[in-house]
Amino acid sequence: MKVIVIAARKGGSGKTTLAGHLSVQAERVGAGPVALIDIDPQGSLAAWWNSRAAPTPVFAQATVSGLADDIQRLRDSGIAVLVIDTPPALTQTIAEVVGLADLVVIPTRPSPHDLRSIGATAELVEHLGKPLVFVLNGATPRARINGEALSVLSQHGVLAPVVVHQRIDFAASMIDGRTVMELPDPSRSCAEIEKLWAYLDARLEGTVPRRTLPALPRRGGEEGVYALTGAARRNLA
Repeated sequence: MKVIVIAARKGGSGKTTLAGHLSVQAERVGAGPVALIDIDPQGSLAAWWNSRAAPTPVFAQATVSGLADDIQRLRDSGIAVLVIDTPPALTQTIAEVVGLADLVVIPTRPSPHDLRSIGATAELVEHLGKPLVFVLNGATPRARINGEALSVLSQHGVLAPVVVHQRIDFAASMIDGRTVMELPDPSRSCAEIEKLWAYLDARLEGTVPRRTLPALPRRGGEEGVYALTGAARRNLA
């Protein structure tokens, strides 16, 4: 069983939305059975799941104090992928959860406040010897700040080659327990989640293909590849 922990020190990074979408996409492509655990006291992921009509992914009740045993129980029951949503904080609780992860996904929005908060989370994950992946999340399409954010993130660790953009269909789908992949009409949001899961799955399996930088707007608004520094390119793995 592969354990994915979604962690971010700052609130509003889109952890819960990403956790729900990645778990559903994993089920869609046959990577399951998939289970979800919500250790955020706000319970947003649990509330989303309770509104969900589909029976998968399953939701597992767990406590931080007994999390290691709960994970082993899920492994023994045949769960293949476990996604854990965490509170927006950097505490001993988070450290304990990260310590049980096979991969830590750190979503961050392209804003100065969000980017300033990533260092402590990345340092904790690296201290515990766990692999991490940054995901630029909630980005405004064609905004120049996206490129600046990618440059900063790539200097702190591995950066996913997919930018998840801010679109109304993410919020609209989550209201009734769905995801953008389950809406009637396919969208760019759906394609982004599909590509993101494919990349994360490859990292979990150790089969990450050679990648190019995410496509970003150049001056004038045309699509292109943002030019990162040499140091940033080395960290984009």
